[in-house]
Amino acid sequence: MPPTRQRRIAMMGYRSVGKTSLVLRFVTCKFDEGYDPTIENTYTKSVNVAGQVYQLQVIDTAGQDEYSVTPNDYYMNVDGYILVYSITSQRSLDIIKLIYDKISDMKGKIWVPIVLVGNKTDLEEDRAVTMEDGKKLADEWNIPFLEVSAKTDESVEEVFAQLIKAIQRRETVKDKNCLVS
Repeated sequence: MPPTRQRRIAMMGYRSVGKTSLVLRFVTCKFDEGYDPTIENTYTKSVNVAGQVYQLQVIDTAGQDEYSVTPNDYYMNVDGYILVYSITSQRSLDIIKLIYDKISDMKGKIWVPIVLVGNKTDLEEDRAVTMEDGKKLADEWNIPFLEVSAKTDESVEEVFAQLIKAIQRRETVKDKNCLVS
């Protein structure tokens, strides 16, 4: 069995979109109805994807807005990003576009593994962002897209599996482009 690989993942998005709920559902398999604004927390979990074990460090960031100053550590020492918006908030999708632009500016021409996530599908009656809008944005950025519910555990594991697969693809491409002379 290959050695365990360490990977850092940043959860980013507007405030109150459910970043912490997604991480806690993934790590602890529980959902907490309460809401406490997050400053920053880091959670760890081991997962097996396609026979490779990964020790994930998931950084649960504070909610961002257009004026947020995001620490450079979120850009320099991260292997992949989960960009989360709420399907009940058009504003949260608008903020995701700004966050994506910041990541692109910081990473330059380097391809970065990112998954776009529309959270809170359990609140379908309050939907403000269509699935088509999320899919269209993900297609434009050429990244995976999922709609999920941290509350009902709909597709939560799949979010992290998709990101790990994207990280694996990036590493495979990087290895093929590496020449030793």
